[in-house]
Amino acid sequence: MSDGQAQSPNRLERRKQRTRAALIRAAQTFIADGRLNAPILEITQAADIGLGSFYNHFDSREELFAAAVAEVLDSQGELLDHLTAQITDPAERFACRYRLCGRFFRRQPQESRIMLSIGPTLLSSDRGLAPRAKRDIIAAAEAGRFTVDDPDVALAVAGGALLGLGQLLFAQPDRDDAQTTDDVAAHVLRTLGMTSRQVQALVSRPLPDLPFIDP
Repeated sequence: MSDGQAQSPNRLERRKQRTRAALIRAAQTFIADGRLNAPILEITQAADIGLGSFYNHFDSREELFAAAVAEVLDSQGELLDHLTAQITDPAERFACRYRLCGRFFRRQPQESRIMLSIGPTLLSSDRGLAPRAKRDIIAAAEAGRFTVDDPDVALAVAGGALLGLGQLLFAQPDRDDAQTTDDVAAHVLRTLGMTSRQVQALVSRPLPDLPFIDP
């Protein structure tokens, strides 16, 4: 078998991966723009692929959009894990991730609009921030850092505040996103049972550098 023949399956697989990636990128743009009912033909045109190629990867627009959202959530979750890997205190880790997510609204606008588009569904997802936040809430409560009777209610309160924060920052582009995010984080931390002194210590901590996600 020639080298060209030996390499052809790899080339085919790479082409399939590029096609799938192009479809997902196009879908993410449509979701961020709120065009959830866009025809499949329009999506494939935006991805610059043939309509027939779509069905080699997805059975429906809904399946594609679900994959596009999942990729955003997984990507953000992995980024948060990387940025907070050295934090051992679950309350500090929760606060740091929360403050980072608030800043992502301006630094990752397309991804953030996708998350806002799925709204409350985000809070029950097993990907992205929600499962990490719930684990931190439970761990912080067990460590005596939070006072929480029901982690699901605590997550709903924190998540609802984050979604509201995102809407506010997009509606008021001149608003200071860092200060507003820290103010919301402080309110959430007090709701979770922390004292004002404890809250101030957490929201005033330096955050990890974010040069690689700046717009």
